[in-house]
Amino acid sequence: MKTIGVIGLGIIGSVWAKHYANAGVLAGAWNRTPQPDFPQWRHTPEGVVAAADVIQIVVSDPAAVQSVLDRIAPSLTAVKIIVQSSTIDPQSSERFRLLVTSRGARYLEAPFTGSKPAAEERKSVYYLGGDAAVIEEVQPLLSLVSEVRFVVGTNQQAAVLKLAVNLNVAAQMQGLAEALTLARQAGVSDAMFFGVLSKNVGYSGLTKLKEPKLRAGDFSPQFSVKHLLKDLRLAASAGGAGFPLLATMQDCLQAAASAGLADEDFAAIIKRLGH
Repeated sequence: MKTIGVIGLGIIGSVWAKHYANAGVLAGAWNRTPQPDFPQWRHTPEGVVAAADVIQIVVSDPAAVQSVLDRIAPSLTAVKIIVQSSTIDPQSSERFRLLVTSRGARYLEAPFTGSKPAAEERKSVYYLGGDAAVIEEVQPLLSLVSEVRFVVGTNQQAAVLKLAVNLNVAAQMQGLAEALTLARQAGVSDAMFFGVLSKNVGYSGLTKLKEPKLRAGDFSPQFSVKHLLKDLRLAASAGGAGFPLLATMQDCLQAAASAGLADEDFAAIIKRLGH
């Protein structure tokens, strides 16, 4: 099996990197904020590239990906594969693919679904876009941290699909927050609300994931307000401009961020409803 290096040790990247380390395939890890005690820590991203066959990038936004690629591009060679797992727009994805391939290396778009609990349980879901041969080569590595890997098509299609999925998640979260708030205002207990919802067609995986946090008022981030807001902005730029629900959710998340909730879990949008 090939070795892998992880650039970006945030909520998800750090979990994946530890899974890779436990499997004996992690060759390097780097983060902008130093974490020298992390397994296979390298002092530079170039060090990760030198050590690993596959380099997985998991950072916050297109600008962060660009900064990483600008730095490591001179170190890329034909034997290296870049797996880009940050949530980005399709235009950026194509720009990054061209940058990587111009150095002789290969590129795979691999955004994912699943917050911290899914990552910890190795149940992340990937959307893979790119050359079939590259996908085949990295599947054994990605299977160490994921449950399902969809082969989508092009790198740009994979990027758009991730944005579309997050738009759906945002809409569901707003609906759940409003429904729960309405029930609470009428004196209905949380236990009754979620018990009833569990037998309703509107029950979802998101409801199951966020019920404990909503009932406990625990808004420690699994996926933050600021990151979902960023994703919706990218979705608008990728063809969603003028979508009414997308615009509404951007406004809701921006209001939450402006109210000091940017770093909290996106379930914290319920606080804006007077809860």
